[in-house]
Amino acid sequence: MLLDQETENEIVYELCQLLGRSILPLSRFDRPGAAVDGFATAFFYSELVGATDDGDVVHEWLLTADAATTSAYGEIGLRPSVAEPADAAPDRILLPDLAGQWLHLPEIGVAAMPTGGLHGYAEDEGWWWRTQQVTDAVAAQADAIAGIGAEPSAAFVLALGVADDGSRQLEAGIERVVRDGDDLRVTAELPAGYVGAPVFGVGTRAEGELALSCLGLVLPGEHGGHRVATFDRISSAIAAATAGYR
Repeated sequence: MLLDQETENEIVYELCQLLGRSILPLSRFDRPGAAVDGFATAFFYSELVGATDDGDVVHEWLLTADAATTSAYGEIGLRPSVAEPADAAPDRILLPDLAGQWLHLPEIGVAAMPTGGLHGYAEDEGWWWRTQQVTDAVAAQADAIAGIGAEPSAAFVLALGVADDGSRQLEAGIERVVRDGDDLRVTAELPAGYVGAPVFGVGTRAEGELALSCLGLVLPGEHGGHRVATFDRISSAIAAATAGYR
């Protein structure tokens, strides 16, 4: 589905309001103090795994592209809006043994970090996370993903770009996504920092209203565009990898 410019701009505004605090800047490097050798975006995903008499059972993950997690060290940046109280939180969190912090799903190009350690770190330091999450209600189901064809459809990438001075800015890119065989692909090459970012598409509800859903996340660029690791594959891969302790 393609949209007019006014509608696209309205969706960008809504997306930043609803999920602007779901994303974090991620960078990687060989050793502390070394130059950054890659920028990416990660985002919080709240997975519904069951229900009890006391309420829903939810697992929270930080998702990004697996290619963004392969260095010896990494760093998660903290914007003031994602921590409370903001002045108690550091500007960044160092991640030694970056690769060891993640559940790697190389078959789909995704890495997932359980967020218990992040919450424990914040509690020890006297602050707490104030974030938004992509939930299962927002994550696109297989039928919605299958509905995207070879004709371009509107897509929106919520990311933390990289400014000339290295600062990370909240951005919402208006893009196009198409089906490429069994995959979805963003048709343009995206700026630095967008790898790992969530990609959103638009459909219609039964009553005709527009419905925003998260199609998946941006994988590293190739052939002038980016494959999308779609949420049907992400959900299935996480469930299979954690089947023994869900």
